[in-house]
Amino acid sequence: MTDDMGAGAEHKARTAAQQRDTGAAAHTTAGAESPTAPGKLWGVGLGPGDPELVTVKAARVIAEADVIAFHSARHGRSISRGIAAPYMRAGQLEEHLVYPVTTETTDHPGGYQGAIDEFYEQAAQLLAGHLAAGRSVALLAAGDPLFYSSYMHMHRRLADRFEAEVIPGITSVSAASAALGTPLVEGEQVLTVLPGTMPVEELTRRLRDTEAAAIMKLGRTYPTVRQALSDSGRLADAYYVERASSTRQRVLRAAEVADADVPYFSITLVPGPTPTTPLPHAKPAAARHESPDTHSFVSAGQADEGIADRPGQVVVVGLGPGAAEWTTTEVHEALADATDLVGYTTYLNRVPVRPGQRRHASDNRVESERAAMALDLARRGARVAVVSSGDPGVFAMAAAVLEEAADPQWRDVPVRVLPGLTAANAVASRVGAPLGHDYAMISLSDRLKPWEVVAQRLSAVAAADMAIAVYNPASSQRTWQVGAMRDLLLEHRKPDTPVVLGRDVGGPTESVRVVSLGDLDPAEVDMRTLLIIGASTTTAQETDQGVRVYTSRRYARSGDAAAPDA
Repeated sequence: MTDDMGAGAEHKARTAAQQRDTGAAAHTTAGAESPTAPGKLWGVGLGPGDPELVTVKAARVIAEADVIAFHSARHGRSISRGIAAPYMRAGQLEEHLVYPVTTETTDHPGGYQGAIDEFYEQAAQLLAGHLAAGRSVALLAAGDPLFYSSYMHMHRRLADRFEAEVIPGITSVSAASAALGTPLVEGEQVLTVLPGTMPVEELTRRLRDTEAAAIMKLGRTYPTVRQALSDSGRLADAYYVERASSTRQRVLRAAEVADADVPYFSITLVPGPTPTTPLPHAKPAAARHESPDTHSFVSAGQADEGIADRPGQVVVVGLGPGAAEWTTTEVHEALADATDLVGYTTYLNRVPVRPGQRRHASDNRVESERAAMALDLARRGARVAVVSSGDPGVFAMAAAVLEEAADPQWRDVPVRVLPGLTAANAVASRVGAPLGHDYAMISLSDRLKPWEVVAQRLSAVAAADMAIAVYNPASSQRTWQVGAMRDLLLEHRKPDTPVVLGRDVGGPTESVRVVSLGDLDPAEVDMRTLLIIGASTTTAQETDQGVRVYTSRRYARSGDAAAPDA
């Protein structure tokens, strides 16, 4: 059981069974003839960002593939997976290929290139295991798989051993040109595509020698690109497009862009023909978001229809952990007032459908993208409710929305947070008052923080003799942390310390049990479970109504009788 990121913020895409499977397959490939026909490798071009720009063929292959593979930096957020999510099906295996470095330094003996080459070799070996076992693999690529894409590194290493097919995708150059709304080249004009990583002198020379240009790989390189545009005399004719086709698209003149505001997913265009129509200067792109039941999307123009004259706003709400009666009146009123609901599909499904109210459902791993979507809708006048389970401020969407709202582009968008009943309090109520004294809330998920930090916090809280509400204890891909937590806590707690296991509390499959810490079995814990670990003053009593657990507010003081807290 979780408050929001719970049912889901897990994204390490291999189970132990998968690892055994792929390992066995790789062994079979190396040592004997495989008993099954090899699978097919698909290089799937997803286009520049808008899920509606995924081709029909790409959508079909994503839905049919046995394995979905995708890259990300170490932060774990994959743009490619976010684009493909509406077309994926439940139960597909996922391989999350995390770059060891992007722009930072490394202590790898081969330096940056050595670390990257080793990563590509390991990734190719992993995918080869699936292919050898007869599984089809769809390797996702933003834009086009053979245009400045990581897919080509896998293609070079695998296409000589396995059948491989590339599904082309719309490139960022085409998307940026469409966002600019003016021809890029015409007639006999030449378009030159340049990486912004080139030396300024070479960039300058090539910009002077071409009619039209697209400069990619921006980010940290933008000061060099701006200098080359200026030195070549092209700066006045250059335009900057950020996150083309997405809900966060921006279009500016290249000379007006602050160096610190340039992300990697941006591009500079120098059109060949002189623009003859007004350009969409600094105008956000049409927002297209997944509807809850289909793969159709609504555009910003459609979303603006019927929005009242009241200014837009974002309200982050908590539904409570499960039962409908645990949603507060204040939250009910905010949901009724909203023109748009934004949230993880499972949580949106708990909100009754209202005529005329738009629902923007998304995958449970795209918190920052979901927050940006809500803020963009509000900026255009929508009254948006971002829906969380439990309390939105406890391992849920409030932090994600406020973090995104700190970006200067959202400075005029009002954001409010409405509280909800937490999963911890709901579970505690089922057995009494195990959180009756000081307690801490800790998430066992290591998706957003390393396990070393989790372990350090568990040990510190245990040593401080506080009860602990444990969120996100396990998932289908992450099963070992509960046992590791138990062993850490037993260094500070007695084996008979009460532990409450509350699963789906308030929901149709609710179950609540009390066990001792020494007998805690990790196999009985999943992502829908919340654990409460008692302190030294926590007592479990058998009563006619079942086990009652409470943590006393009284501590015996040295040389004194037990006294209550002030």
